[in-house]
Amino acid sequence: MKHLGSKVERPREQLAGFQRVTVQPNETKTVEIALPASRLAYWDVKLQAFRIETEPVSLMIGDSSANIALSATVRVQ
Repeated sequence: MKHLGSKVERPREQLAGFQRVTVQPNETKTVEIALPASRLAYWDVKLQAFRIETEPVSLMIGDSSANIALSATVRVQ
């Protein structure tokens, strides 16, 4: 995932969830990976608390960060 409008410094890309799935040749599977808003939070030093920004976040799916098969941008509200 990438934070596209963060007001604080964030990693260029961040692993937010994963699931190992074995797929046989010519087989398809539907996989759901939960992404609770808490995984988008950062530690605010001034408030001494975790904060979640309302910003666009790019979600990417692939077998590695070098091989992204799908992506979508969602707006956190």
